[in-house]
Amino acid sequence: MRGLEETLTERPTLRQHLMEQVGLTFAHSTDRMIAAALVEAIDDAGYLSEPLLGFADQFGCDEARIEAVLKQVQRFDPTGVGARSLGECLALQLAERNRLDPAMQALLEHLPLLAHRDLATLQRICGVDGADMSDMIGEIRALNPKPGLAFERSDVDPVTPDILMHALPDGTWILELNPETLPRVLVNNRYHSRVRRQPLSKTDKEYISEQFQTANWLVKALHQRATTILKVASEIVRQQDGFFRYGITHLRPLILRDIAEGVGLHESTVSRVTTAKYIATPRGMLELKYFFTSAIQSADGSAAHSAEAVRYRIKALIDAEKPTEVLSDDKIVDILRTDGVDIARRTVAKYREAMRISSSVQRRREKAFGI
Repeated sequence: MRGLEETLTERPTLRQHLMEQVGLTFAHSTDRMIAAALVEAIDDAGYLSEPLLGFADQFGCDEARIEAVLKQVQRFDPTGVGARSLGECLALQLAERNRLDPAMQALLEHLPLLAHRDLATLQRICGVDGADMSDMIGEIRALNPKPGLAFERSDVDPVTPDILMHALPDGTWILELNPETLPRVLVNNRYHSRVRRQPLSKTDKEYISEQFQTANWLVKALHQRATTILKVASEIVRQQDGFFRYGITHLRPLILRDIAEGVGLHESTVSRVTTAKYIATPRGMLELKYFFTSAIQSADGSAAHSAEAVRYRIKALIDAEKPTEVLSDDKIVDILRTDGVDIARRTVAKYREAMRISSSVQRRREKAFGI
């Protein structure tokens, strides 16, 4: 058994360390979910080997958004984490030291030549002399090619879903509780009957009866809890059907009361059973709380829009803007209203700032200088 001092001084794992930074970096839920999925895919050495297209399909968004979130993750400590190749890992570390000049970039793009000690060719490609090449190689050797190994390997299992969701051939969904997460409590009625037949004192009989009733109550309570979780999850899936079929732009505004009324439960019960509960869906592992998002009214009086979906649309508009046609917040308001979203300019600014997107003035400057 570990002592208290050893437990208190134990270093976090790489994923624990990165997940703490996810919570501090990303302002809204979609980017946090994407970042968490990326962190889960990073291996113990600190590398991301899975293609970004798979994450885009999982979250129903474009690959550019996944790339943008990854760029943020690559700024995490330890430097170099989240790289997709050795060259990118070393480039991230050099960039932090302000040493990623064109010559060094050229060297990183031709690392196989360095491995084969073809220094003459490298000097010609990088445009440096022998002394500069020697210095550059010294800098490369001072870097950490496996930044994740500075942390203890995680023996903790990844998040296990409480509910499993599958698509049926007819296009409907089926949900079931994950048997791995269900507590297994059984009451041994045969043993209880045998004990009751023994000559016992009144106190012993009362004690056994009380414990038997408590055990039966616990079994019923656990069954009711499991049934409630499944009922709530099924209602969430029913109301968010568009999201599961078409992606984040179809995420509906949803509050606890909507689900509570749909299943005949109190809002506090819905809140409790959706906290720290996960569902494995065709769009990835998602916390049930993820589906609750505020509403923004439509311009034509029809169904309201999910705030999360509107944030995604704002991000998509800005990502697609041309250097000569940078969109102001007012212009974004006009575009969204044309699409039926009734939103105020200050709300657009709030969402943009939460996503850490610069103002139109700053973006115009950045694009003019090719940043």
